[in-house]
Amino acid sequence: MSSSDEKLKNIISCIRDGSLSPDDAFTQLRSLEPSSALDQLQAEVCEDLGFARVDHSRAARNGFAEVIFCEGKTPEQCALIAASLMRRSSALLATRANPEHYLAIKETVPNAVFHETARIITAADKAPLPAGKVAVVSAGTADHPVAEEAAVTAETLGCQVNRFSDVGVAGIHRLLSVIDQIRAADVIIAVAGMEGALVSVLGGLVDKPVFAVPSGIGYGANYGGITTLLAMLNSCASGVSVLNIGNGFGAGFMAATIGRQLELARGNRDD
Repeated sequence: MSSSDEKLKNIISCIRDGSLSPDDAFTQLRSLEPSSALDQLQAEVCEDLGFARVDHSRAARNGFAEVIFCEGKTPEQCALIAASLMRRSSALLATRANPEHYLAIKETVPNAVFHETARIITAADKAPLPAGKVAVVSAGTADHPVAEEAAVTAETLGCQVNRFSDVGVAGIHRLLSVIDQIRAADVIIAVAGMEGALVSVLGGLVDKPVFAVPSGIGYGANYGGITTLLAMLNSCASGVSVLNIGNGFGAGFMAATIGRQLELARGNRDD
């Protein structure tokens, strides 16, 4: 056994008995010389497919397995990544997918499901642990695809999602008629185009974190969502954080991250 292997064995023992913190262990592991044991450990946490290195330790670090961003990847590449992930994980999430991506992934992951509006592919061998309640609120019907990306992402990560569609400020009575239901959520995601006014109005009516997503919907001077983005960033309502244009996935993941911590505090999960 090499000296690096001995050091690795000692680090693992110290982690087990609590005499070494994960952060200190990580620092020591980075300083070790290459060894057969380290090579094996690397192979366990990162699978090299030639065109991609699949991160099998993502769930341990971030709470959920690596997510596939399908846009820009061939269907065959997505299928191979999906198969690799499902060998080590009980759930799959692939975003910005098209029907060709889905058909290829379905060949390697038979229980895959295509959420057409959200452009998401999911698969699950078991139900996810609870991750809180999320309200996905969208201003208009045209905002629905981005809202669905957020909703399906959050559901895949264990959130109980309630959808509130077409409740924009042009008919504010629609929002007020469901505001009590929205307030019952742990986290709120608001999706809007145009001037993005829904976010500021909603932010002033709730005591929960609001994740705002510009949908990119609007006429010329909206500049593909930039006007909405800047308006949301300059909201005077407290408790509002803004995602990138069209980033429903990011909003759904953030909502689930908060929800997971709430459920841990409530004693509803033990991971």
